[in-house]
Amino acid sequence: MEITWYGHSCFRLTERNYVTVVTDPFDNKVVGYDALKLKAEIVTISHDAPGHNNSDAVKGSTHVLTGAGEFEIGGVFITAVQTDSGKKSKDRVRNTVYVFDYDGITVAHLGDLQQIPTQSEIELLGTVNVALVPVGGGSSLNAAKAAEVVSMLEPNLVIPMHYSTPDSKIKLDEINKFIKEMGLSKQDAQPSLKVTRSSLPAETHVIVLDYQKG
Repeated sequence: MEITWYGHSCFRLTERNYVTVVTDPFDNKVVGYDALKLKAEIVTISHDAPGHNNSDAVKGSTHVLTGAGEFEIGGVFITAVQTDSGKKSKDRVRNTVYVFDYDGITVAHLGDLQQIPTQSEIELLGTVNVALVPVGGGSSLNAAKAAEVVSMLEPNLVIPMHYSTPDSKIKLDEINKFIKEMGLSKQDAQPSLKVTRSSLPAETHVIVLDYQKG
């Protein structure tokens, strides 16, 4: 399968003979980046905010998922788990984490996760091969919390998202804070990531993607 990042929390997941998924399409007037021009059968929304809920930007979608549940669409199994709902707070966002299972390769999109998940929430997610993790703070995980969540999930691959870039309008931390928290040196960015079962590393590996023009 191929994973492509379009900035902020928006990714496209594609695999031959399976439906295409777009996660958290944004309103570029609010978050920056180029206006999205994507096509996909499935759109997932982690929470109702302009940076994450612009489903109209994705053409051809037949399913827009906005909350918890279990789904099977076009051969893709999707587990959606609600998080950040335990404590009452005006600032707390009801966030949905989505795990996509493409023929045994699982990709978890953590959305705008604000708090370290509970152990029961982690167990609901199951085995995670690829974790798409917010790392830039703001309304979601900062670098230290993101690194802690990675250690709980123990994924094979981590792709950071939701951090400051030259095209982002939202005040967030830069990615180097997370890279340092993970004990790594500067990572070279790549345009997309192709994942096969045989290519999954045994130890957790961080992959930095260049955001693509929508």
